[in-house]
Amino acid sequence: MAQLKLEKRGHTALITMANPPANTWTKETLTQCDAVKSLEQDKTIYALVITGEGEKFFSAGADLNLFASGDKAVAADMSAIFGEAFETLTAFRGVSIAAINGYAMGGGLEVALACDIRIAETQAQMALPEAKVGLLPCAGGTQNLAILVGEGWAKRMILCGERLTADKALQIGLVEEVVGTGMALEAALLLADKVAEQSPPAVAACKQLIQKGRSAPVQSALPLERELFVKLFDTKDQVEGVQAFLQKRKASWING
Repeated sequence: MAQLKLEKRGHTALITMANPPANTWTKETLTQCDAVKSLEQDKTIYALVITGEGEKFFSAGADLNLFASGDKAVAADMSAIFGEAFETLTAFRGVSIAAINGYAMGGGLEVALACDIRIAETQAQMALPEAKVGLLPCAGGTQNLAILVGEGWAKRMILCGERLTADKALQIGLVEEVVGTGMALEAALLLADKVAEQSPPAVAACKQLIQKGRSAPVQSALPLERELFVKLFDTKDQVEGVQAFLQKRKASWING
C-alpha cells in the first residue's frame, strides 16, 4: 500500500502521508515524493496540500529503525534522499500548504517547514527533537525554522528540545493559522482554492522572488523583481487577467 496517497481535486493536489500508526517517513515514502516532480509538469495543478492520515499524527518524522545500526552509509543515503525530497517540495512552482492535523515531530515538522504555508489544528504539537537521540534535523530544519521564527526560537526548539503547542507556534510565526480539531484540511483546501484565483505564472514568479530573499541581498532581488514583472507580459495569463478585471468578469487561466 502506498505510504503517500495522491489525489487531485480541481486545481489542487492533495498528498496524504499514510504510514500508520504515526505516518513516519521511510525510504519508500521519500521515494514516492517523486509525485511532486510529476505535479510540477501538470499545468492544471496550482496548489498542493499535504496532511497526515488519522486523527493523532501529521507525521512523527523518520522511522528511527533506519538508524539503529549506526551505519554511516545508511545515514548518508537517507539524508540525501530526505534533502532532495523536501527541497523539491520547497521549489514547487505552485503554493504548498501543510494541514497539520496532529503531532508534527522531527522530519514530520520539516516537511511542513518545506511548505509555503502551515495551518495547524488546536491540539497539534510541534518539535524538532533529533538531538535527544544524538541526531540533528537534516532535511532543512535548522535553516527553514530559523528563517520562519528567528534564531532564538530555532535554538530553543532544536538545542533545548522544546515542544510547542499550536497557539505558541502561531504566536512566534511557525504556523500562519490555528483551526479547530479536524478542520485543518478543510481550511487548507479553501486556501488552495484562493490560489486558483491567481495567475499561475504570476504566483510562480512571486514565490521565486520572496524565497530569493533567503539567499541574496535585497539589492539583487529588486532588479529581478522588475525583470520578472516585464517577463509576465510574455504570458497569455497577463492579458487575460487585465482584460478580465476591466470587463468585470472572472479570469480563465491557462497557466501560460
